[in-house]
Amino acid sequence: MSHHVTVRHNFETAHRVPHLPGKCTNLHGHSWWAEITVTAPELSRGGLVVEFGAFKKLLRRWIDDYLDHGAMLGAQDALLPILRAHGSKVYEVTGWPTVEATAELLAHVAGDILTDLVRAEGAYVSRVHITETHVNGATWTAPAPAGATA
Repeated sequence: MSHHVTVRHNFETAHRVPHLPGKCTNLHGHSWWAEITVTAPELSRGGLVVEFGAFKKLLRRWIDDYLDHGAMLGAQDALLPILRAHGSKVYEVTGWPTVEATAELLAHVAGDILTDLVRAEGAYVSRVHITETHVNGATWTAPAPAGATA
């Protein structure tokens, strides 16, 4: 048996992936939707997976502060220094800001947030699903910790 909670949040962010062929080499924006799931093998003594209010607040704040109404660009992107020089909000990613990489980024951010919160023993970020348009998305899934069941 396991227990899951999911936080959903949406944000507006531009990106580009100039290393791939096609129209996505251009800077363009999306209405992104994120679903971040935390799993625990058992509920805490207080009956929770994670203190949900704090988790939602901190995760949504990070997304809004770093991604919303900005741009995600790879460290090697020629537009990065130009946009920064003009005061634009830019989040620099390792590699390139594909939807797959964005799912992994938010998994790491959520995992870092989780470490400082009241949570059930063994709670971990198990899944992040990101859509960059209504019809396209990617999912990052963590391997279950040793001894955990899904």
